[in-house]
Amino acid sequence: ELYPFFGIYFASFHNSTYKFRYFLIIINFADSISKVMKKSIVILTGGGPAPGMNTVVGSIAKTFIANGYRVLGLHGGYKGLFSKQPDFTELDFLMADSIFNRGGSYLVMSRYKPTKDDFENNFNLDFFVNNNIQLLVTIGGDDTASTANRVAKFLVEHNHQISNIHVPKTIDNDLPLPLQRPTFGYESAKSEGARLATTVYEAARTSNNWFVVCAMGRSAGHLAFGIGSAAHYPMIVIPEMFNKTTISIDKIVKLAISSIVKRITLGINYGAVMISEGVFHELSDEELKLSGVTFSYDDHGHPELGKVSKAHIFNEILEKRLRALGLSTKSRPVELGYELRCQYPSAYDLVYCTELGIGVHQLFTEGQTGCMVYIDHLGKVKPLLLKDIQDPTTGKIPPRGVSLESDRVQAVINNILHYITESDYEAASKVISNPAEYDFRKILNW
Repeated sequence: ELYPFFGIYFASFHNSTYKFRYFLIIINFADSISKVMKKSIVILTGGGPAPGMNTVVGSIAKTFIANGYRVLGLHGGYKGLFSKQPDFTELDFLMADSIFNRGGSYLVMSRYKPTKDDFENNFNLDFFVNNNIQLLVTIGGDDTASTANRVAKFLVEHNHQISNIHVPKTIDNDLPLPLQRPTFGYESAKSEGARLATTVYEAARTSNNWFVVCAMGRSAGHLAFGIGSAAHYPMIVIPEMFNKTTISIDKIVKLAISSIVKRITLGINYGAVMISEGVFHELSDEELKLSGVTFSYDDHGHPELGKVSKAHIFNEILEKRLRALGLSTKSRPVELGYELRCQYPSAYDLVYCTELGIGVHQLFTEGQTGCMVYIDHLGKVKPLLLKDIQDPTTGKIPPRGVSLESDRVQAVINNILHYITESDYEAASKVISNPAEYDFRKILNW
C-alpha cells in the first residue's frame, strides 16, 4: 500500500544511483512496516528435551504460516520473555519442514524460573508489541505449565491482550491429563528405553549377573514401570509402591534382594532391577545423607539428579548387603537418562505431536487462552484450563502418579515380577537365614 505513495517521489529522481539507493530505502522501510503490521505468534520451550519437541514446533509453524502469521521461535525458554534483547528466530516453512521429524529441540531450552520481581520489572511487553504478537505458545512439563499459568494470570491482570496456550511435554508422563492420555515424548522414550533395557537384560542372562538400572521420572514412576514391564524385569521399584510405608534406601535394597533370592530358589542366577529416580525425591534428608551424595538443586528447587548416577549408588549399597548375606551374586549399574530425551520421535509421537500443533491453532481461533491443548482418545481437540488442574494453594500442577490399582499394573506386579512371599520362606531359608525380612508385601506394608 505504501509503494504508490513513495513512487511519486521516486519518479522525481533523475540520477540512477540515487534512484537505486532510494529504492532500497523504500523496500526496507516497507518490509519493516509489513512485519510490524503482520500478526505474529511466539513459541518457547522449557524444561528438559523430549522426543517430539520439534514436531510440535514445526506443526505449529506450518499451520500458522499457512494462515498468514509470522512465527517466532524464542531461544532460552522463559528467560527471553524477561530480557531486553530476546534471542529469537523467525521460522519459515522450510525451517519447520527440516526440523519436524528430528530429535532434540531446535529452540534452545532453559529451566529458567522467573521471580515475582521479574514479572513486575522485567517482563518484555515491547517484544510483544513491536512484533504484533497475538499468541504465546509454551511447550514443557509440569514446571513450564505452572509458569505458563503465572504468565497467563499476569497478562490478564495487566490488560495485556495476548493469548497463551501450553503444550504438555514430559517423558515422565506425570501431567494429569484426562483419561490417562500420555504426555508427548513418553511413548518414544519408553520405546527406546525398552530397547536398551532388553539389551541389558540379555547381558545379564549371558553372564549370569544382575544389573541395577535407573530410569528418569522425577515425581512418578511411569517411565521406569513402562520400560521395566516391556523388558520383563523381575523387580521394578517406583515411588508409588510406597503408598503404605515410608521410602527408605534399606527398603529399596531389600526389594532387590527379594527378587534375587526368589530367582535363586528357581535356579535362575541372572536378572535386573528397574528403579525410578523418583524414589530419590521421596527420600528424607537423613536418607539422602545415607546415600553419601551431596545434591545441588535447580531453579525449581528439585535435586539435580542428572548429575549423579542413582544406579551406581544403589548398586554399591546392594553389593555390600549381598556380601553381608554371604551371597556371591554380582551386579552392575546402568543409568537410563539423557539417552532417551533427544532421540528421534516414534511414529506414535510424530502423529500425536502433529495433532497437538494443529490443535494449538484450533484453540487460538476459538478464542481460548490460559489453557493446555488436549487431544482425547478420539482425536478431538479440547482446551484443558490450567486453573482447573492446579493446586489452589500453591498454584502448581500436582503430578500424576502410576495407578497401582489399575489392572495393567497389577497384572505386571502379580505375574511378571519375582519376589519372596510367605509360600517361599522354606525354599528361601536355604539361601538366607531370615526370608521374612525380604517378603515383598511386608516390605511395602501391603
